[in-house]
Amino acid sequence: MSGAGSQGRRESLGGPRTPQAVAQLPRQVSEELTRRLRRNRRAFGRGDVEVVEPPLLRRAVGASALGNCMEWFDFGVYSYLAATIGKVFFPGASPGAQVISSFATFAAAFVVRPLGGLVFGPLGDRIGRQKVLATTMIMMAVGTFAIGVIPGYGTIGIAAPVLLLLARMVQGFSTGGEYGGATTFVSEYSPDRRRGYLSSWLDFGTFVGYALGSALVTVLNLALTEGQMLSWGWRIPFLIAGPLGVIGLYMRLKLEESPAFQQQLDEHEKALAQKSARSEFKDIVRSHWGELLVCMGLVLLYNVTNYMVTGYLPTYQTEVLNRSSGSADVLVLIGMLWIVVLITFLGRLSDHVGRRPVYAVAAAAMIVLAVPAFLLIKAYGTWPPILGVLLLATLLACFAAPSAATLPALFPTAVRYAAMGIGFNVAVSAFGGTTPLVTAALGTATGDDLMPAYYLMLAGVIGLLTVKFLPETAQVPLKGSRPMVGSREEQRDLITVSRELYKYVQQRDGVRRI
Repeated sequence: MSGAGSQGRRESLGGPRTPQAVAQLPRQVSEELTRRLRRNRRAFGRGDVEVVEPPLLRRAVGASALGNCMEWFDFGVYSYLAATIGKVFFPGASPGAQVISSFATFAAAFVVRPLGGLVFGPLGDRIGRQKVLATTMIMMAVGTFAIGVIPGYGTIGIAAPVLLLLARMVQGFSTGGEYGGATTFVSEYSPDRRRGYLSSWLDFGTFVGYALGSALVTVLNLALTEGQMLSWGWRIPFLIAGPLGVIGLYMRLKLEESPAFQQQLDEHEKALAQKSARSEFKDIVRSHWGELLVCMGLVLLYNVTNYMVTGYLPTYQTEVLNRSSGSADVLVLIGMLWIVVLITFLGRLSDHVGRRPVYAVAAAAMIVLAVPAFLLIKAYGTWPPILGVLLLATLLACFAAPSAATLPALFPTAVRYAAMGIGFNVAVSAFGGTTPLVTAALGTATGDDLMPAYYLMLAGVIGLLTVKFLPETAQVPLKGSRPMVGSREEQRDLITVSRELYKYVQQRDGVRRI
């Protein structure tokens, strides 16, 4: 209110009156456009505003979402088959140790994710997003398919878990370049006003993939006996990754490079893009450490919740609550389908109210609702567990929906892919992928079956603190990129607004000089 009052006083004392079109701009958009106009010393022309053709935009979003869908199809399969995989590859261990060993193999893939980010990130900033995303797609498909053909421990002994670990590490290495690249690619293709909505389709693909993978395992568990699942049934979902990978590779090879990469806004950033990977890494850490910390805090909030719900919750219900695998699988699947319904609406909401409010409200709700949600999940009956899962799923959707638009916007174009590769993968490896393993170990050590809720509360506190330092980027052009619009009409409107804003800024600056 003080800001609005002071502006009114300036106008009443003879200062320039804000044009209506300028006054309607969100504050963060007005500030960024003002900065660019002052730097350019002129209003925007047609060459300053990028128009994204709808067919290209649809292909970019669809091909990127498919990669996430495939990655999380594998993740859903592995999570739901954790107990079975433990029996196949670690038959000599106790049931609890089998589950922990299976999750340890799962977590090992996250150790190499930062390495994948360090390799693919700089490559994406040099040779282009599209080429790297095609490479990560085929590597993910090969790694997942390989798991389906590895003989069990009873056939080749200790070589079986070793090969499983190697296949998981191939997946982890390729995934290190996947999410950061996909979010970068989609965000650079999306019109500024709709970036939250369009980028949310990326995580829509995430949860559709998980839902498809988990649904397939659920059907197999219901249709096959335990012996059949242990013998050959568990392999079927992994083998499906081969054809999916071929389809995804074809779609990505048909993509054009993102407009932001094709023509970066700042000459300084063009020069930076030619540096070595080692030099780029040092520059990112030195010049963007604050943004990296914000990125890691938001990734921690999102992925601890994500891996708790998708990775640990099925096993929590079977091993801790002693429920059947069928009922546990169906319960989590309901949560995933609910996220699929919500996520694009929440992405659109973040375009209108901002990214910060969506994160902040959900993080605060996590602190308050984590324990009640797990108490409901533990309760007897049908509806209390469903309500508990839906609560967690709603919070997860709130973290997922704005992430693909928020995280890339923290960094300039020339280092965006590499910076995302560092910040996202380090946080996922340290906190996200280890969530099932750490939670299972803490629960076993303490005997407290509410340990998952306490872990989520801690993530909520860290997320809420992170939001305090998060700049609002809803509808704001990406750093180092031209303003992006979805049609020629929007281009004309923005050019007109820029002229009014430039005139207003000149008048205001003149008043200040007087």
